[in-house]
Amino acid sequence: MLKIGDKAPDFILKNTEQKEVSLKDFEGKNLVILFFPLAFTSVCTAELCEIRDNYSQYEAIDATVVGVSIDSPFALAKFKEQENYNFDLLSDFNKEASEAYGALYEDLMGLKGVSKRASFVVGKDGTLKYATVLPSPGDMPNFDEIKEAIEK
Repeated sequence: MLKIGDKAPDFILKNTEQKEVSLKDFEGKNLVILFFPLAFTSVCTAELCEIRDNYSQYEAIDATVVGVSIDSPFALAKFKEQENYNFDLLSDFNKEASEAYGALYEDLMGLKGVSKRASFVVGKDGTLKYATVLPSPGDMPNFDEIKEAIEK
């Protein structure tokens, strides 16, 4: 399990335009990584809409947000378009980032290898400032705690 102060695990994932995005792309920036189980599901949609609707609050505290799931870049592109998300969604189709961050269910309702709902704040120095893996996929992240971790 990752802890606050650990160096954030690197990743290289495809965004909805099928361009590679890595942790290194955010060096010197605050980054919020939101792992979510599956696109088009009710709680995941509500979580990401909360970010979309309040994205200016993250920009105001110098943070970038990305959403990560095991969905394909094509499914995430449709999800992003349908919900008008104003931040990157990244495909962890091979489940490497979810596993590295300790955010992978072995089995969720009979589906093998689905991202857990988890939130991480990576500081400008590349270390974790906040790390929470939620026990249930139906739980929502504590957005106030995430913003407080960025502001510290």
